[in-house]
Amino acid sequence: MALPLRRRLPVLPLLLLAAGGLRAAERSGGGSSSAMEELATEKEAEESHRQDSVSLLTFILLLTLTILTIWLFKHRRVRFLHETGLAMIYGLIVGVILRYGTPSTSGHDKPFSCSQEDRPFTTLLVNVSGKFFEYTLKGEISPGKIHNVEQNDMLRKVTFDPEVFFNILLPPIIFHAGYSLKKRHFFRNLGSILAYAFLGTAVSCFIIGNLMYGVVKLMKLVGQLSDKFYYTDCLLFGAIISATDPVTVLAIFNELHADVDLYALLFGESVLNDAVAIVLSSSIVAYQPTGENTHAFDAAAFFKSVGVFLGIFSGSFMMGAVTGVVTALISKFTKLHCFPLLETALFFLMSWSTFLLAEACGFTGVVAVLFCGITQAHYTYNNLSVESRSRTKQLFEVLHFLAENFIFSYMGLALFTFQKHIFSPVFIIGAFIAIFLGRAAHIYPLSFLLNLGRRHKISWNFQHMMMFSGLRGAMAFALAIRDTATYSHQMMFSTTLLIVFFTVWIVGGGTTPMLSWLNIRVGVDPDQDPPPTNDSFQVLQGDGPDSERRNRTKQESAWLFRLWYSFDHNYLKPILTHSGPPLTTTLPSWCGLLARCLTSPQVYDNQEQLREEDSDFILNDGDLTVTYGDTTITANGSSGPHTATTSLDGRRTKSSSEEALERDLGAADHEVTSRGTRLVFPLEDNA
Repeated sequence: MALPLRRRLPVLPLLLLAAGGLRAAERSGGGSSSAMEELATEKEAEESHRQDSVSLLTFILLLTLTILTIWLFKHRRVRFLHETGLAMIYGLIVGVILRYGTPSTSGHDKPFSCSQEDRPFTTLLVNVSGKFFEYTLKGEISPGKIHNVEQNDMLRKVTFDPEVFFNILLPPIIFHAGYSLKKRHFFRNLGSILAYAFLGTAVSCFIIGNLMYGVVKLMKLVGQLSDKFYYTDCLLFGAIISATDPVTVLAIFNELHADVDLYALLFGESVLNDAVAIVLSSSIVAYQPTGENTHAFDAAAFFKSVGVFLGIFSGSFMMGAVTGVVTALISKFTKLHCFPLLETALFFLMSWSTFLLAEACGFTGVVAVLFCGITQAHYTYNNLSVESRSRTKQLFEVLHFLAENFIFSYMGLALFTFQKHIFSPVFIIGAFIAIFLGRAAHIYPLSFLLNLGRRHKISWNFQHMMMFSGLRGAMAFALAIRDTATYSHQMMFSTTLLIVFFTVWIVGGGTTPMLSWLNIRVGVDPDQDPPPTNDSFQVLQGDGPDSERRNRTKQESAWLFRLWYSFDHNYLKPILTHSGPPLTTTLPSWCGLLARCLTSPQVYDNQEQLREEDSDFILNDGDLTVTYGDTTITANGSSGPHTATTSLDGRRTKSSSEEALERDLGAADHEVTSRGTRLVFPLEDNA
């Protein structure tokens, strides 16, 4: 029976059972014995403190060694192994040393029987010669392994609580993904990204789950299944292993300047895919049919799980967005920008607290902090001072780098330090086959359907590369290690660990040869689009390559995004930031007082206020022409009455929302810097 690790049960009954030992006879020479016991206790506490320091120092040295090796690889232009693969290798080496190179330091574990109790206690008070000692529940141990409990204190110290990964290490990784999102190519492929992330992940989950259920049945027939393994466990494994993390592939894409649309599809899918996978796993855990067989199919329980999925995802989304909006309002209507240190600290705390708030309310912190990051980048970033903009980007970039490499280092360490590994060759081989088939069913059918409505088709070489790039990483590991109390979950965790190793080392290392074999463009200007075809679209206005590129971006943007953008630019941006058109020009005249109260004075005073600082891609100064009421304002500061809708040469004058959309989704003439990274995409052709 699985034991809930965080279950809170009263300790009073056990305290009463132990109270009988208080009347034990005192030992002779009790005073000197007591002094010796206190001295021994102090020595044990000091030794424990030293081991804690050594364990933390071990991980810091691992990260330091990884950073130095990364520098060497970048200096030598080595691309066959990514930094995360290096971290895993170093973790494996340290794990071997700790497992086989350090002696056992404690051998005092002694089992006690509590036959009068029918349930475990989270906190245990033990009476030893009149002194009470507190013990906490760590998990269930099967009777066959009662004498194989870890006796090495050092290995116990380097084994972290799974909650450390969720509450400390995952938030900066997920937030950075949302905060560093590049808008132009993401929104141009928004429909495809949503289809891959939501529908594709669900398809992959159920295909892998059903195939693994067949593998479990086969294991039962050949006698390799020693405990229970239910269908819901197989579905849970499908949800866990469907969380992709192509960090290796994306890093190589950045370095080689691979096709930006392929990068956007992979990055967007991986960002949203993690959120979908964790909510799917929560929904599967919530699946509880009524009746004697709690693992049989039940329609009511199924629809309840679907409702749980929708409720958790929508609630987490709203919580993340609201937190971002609140932060934007605080930064706009206060003078925090005069104190960059306080401003950065508040931004950091509000962003991190989103994760913990969602978890405390029963939602999913991963989804909440992801959309909080997107909201902060879109609104709050505009209100920050110049120093805080630089600090927040660099802060979360560093935290993301350290947390991710820490997790991959711990993966290598866990292969030797984790005590409940269950490796089944049949299950492992079946898992690799199921993942391959699930990824294929995820990519190819959806790409075919998406191409029916796309102007620029997802080509076969793109589809093959996306199929190849389905690496597993930090999220799959964190989901698997969160619950290892049962036989099935221990087998799932061990298999997940091996899958992560294989995909990061083998698949990640083969990215560069695969790009060459599939003839995918590299060394590409990030603003260069493929040549137009007869069935793609027609340039409706403007002339020249710059105008053609901007109109191409504008027309290819997802229609849902374009519908949202007009409302966002005219109303939300002016309310939440110092940019956008004044609300006095967009709201009805009877809302004049409210419009003046909500509109920032900087909107009227700053002639550059339409150059939104959070945009990853900005047009030339000469290309900006925006109309406010009867006045036309250009980026060079000139203005004049606007009495016609066409210019002297007959071209139509664009509205403010059209210009803003082109500016947000347009391209710079000199260089484009990817926010949240140090990579710069030069416009020169490096091919």
